[in-house]
Amino acid sequence: MTQIRKIYQKIDPFSLRLRLTVGIAIVSALGLGNLALWTSWKMRQVLINNHKRNIEAIAQRLPRDVQIYSEMMPSTTALQKAIDNLTATNTFLWVKSPENQILAKSNNWNQLSNPTATELMSLGEMTIRPRIDKVGQRYFVLCGGAIPVRGKVLGKLFVIQDVTREQMIFLVMVESLGVGSVLTIIVMSVAIAFYIKRSLQPLMQLSQMTSVISIADLGQAKLYLDKAPSEVKELAQTFNMMLARLSQSWEQERQFVSNVSHELRTPLTIVHGYLQSVLRRQTNLTDMQREALETAASEAERTIRLLQDLLDLARADSGYLQLCLEECALNDLIIEVAGMAEKYSDRQITIEYTINPIVVKADYNRLKQVLLNLVDNAVKYSDSDTPITLKLHQQEQAVIIQVCDQGYGIPLQHQLRIFERFYRVDEARTSSIGGCGLGLSIVKTLVEGMGGSVTVRSRLEEGSIFTITLPISECC
Repeated sequence: MTQIRKIYQKIDPFSLRLRLTVGIAIVSALGLGNLALWTSWKMRQVLINNHKRNIEAIAQRLPRDVQIYSEMMPSTTALQKAIDNLTATNTFLWVKSPENQILAKSNNWNQLSNPTATELMSLGEMTIRPRIDKVGQRYFVLCGGAIPVRGKVLGKLFVIQDVTREQMIFLVMVESLGVGSVLTIIVMSVAIAFYIKRSLQPLMQLSQMTSVISIADLGQAKLYLDKAPSEVKELAQTFNMMLARLSQSWEQERQFVSNVSHELRTPLTIVHGYLQSVLRRQTNLTDMQREALETAASEAERTIRLLQDLLDLARADSGYLQLCLEECALNDLIIEVAGMAEKYSDRQITIEYTINPIVVKADYNRLKQVLLNLVDNAVKYSDSDTPITLKLHQQEQAVIIQVCDQGYGIPLQHQLRIFERFYRVDEARTSSIGGCGLGLSIVKTLVEGMGGSVTVRSRLEEGSIFTITLPISECC
């Protein structure tokens, strides 16, 4: 039962393969069903209808014979003689008077068992058109009619013929035909399903090939199927053209972002420098002027950081992001990060790490940037009276760095997307706090550039834990 449930769960009711298989199987079943019905009808004609014609001919001839014989002998004798002349193997005749008395009958009734003969004799009416009835365990073709003699009805004629053997042969053949049709349909359905699966294999290969294409592969990605139908090859060619256009569009967008970031960063840096210079000579400034200049300087600094982040991402996408990988003592790094964070945030930063020094091969400044980004997020999205913890420990062949807070938490549906560029969990809250949705994307890009990975685990109203995993240095 469990195996059947697993198979049922794997069946996709909306798949093209299932629809084609079911459709062709239904058409095949209807075709075979109609063929079986037609064959049964023809078999019945061959086996049974000939007997119907025989007894119908007897029922039509006997009254004429009786009419002829009655001119030469008494009616009862003429009736018996006509019946004897038409009696044959498995054919039984009898005549009943209007008072339902047996006037004459064929002399071969000893071929039937007494119960069957008695039941046949008890029949009161007989149809003019032959029909098949089951009497006891045997099958008979029955027919009858009136026998007029000299203008009067002498009695009612009953003619039957035993067709048990033919009927049993017919039933066996119909049963065999039905079983054979069902087995044929099953075999055809399995064969059709296998053939359709083989036919759809190129589409499945095409789907698998496209599913592994990433942004970095757009320029080199090519879909090619050697032994595929022409239609699938055309589809692959269309995909290739689409991938080429996407690659070109992505390259243009990336180049634009890189150029704009580079061109704007220099003048904004100059503007920020002039603003800082004016603020340092603030003796002649009013409070309103000083506040305006501080706001302008702050916004200029924020824009410069945004442009730097965009430039780093563009370089990473192009493969030009330079990382200076060297042996770094992580114990010293988290102490430095905690000290810097406490100065600019006025928050309590707790450190948990082992006494033994932990060394990894990484870019010291970039890793410091990553940790400061994560700590900055923890400061922004947690209450000022809650602590922020930096944890460092070694686990087998990896180093684990965790930034933990007791803040608002991240809803589960957003946790897989917070590392996307410009993605924000809460637009209103993010706008009030500041930020453009690039910080975590920069974190992910830099950590992966150093051969590591970053993940998040969070619960609402309980806080978040960002975990950085770096491979341990071989010299350690």
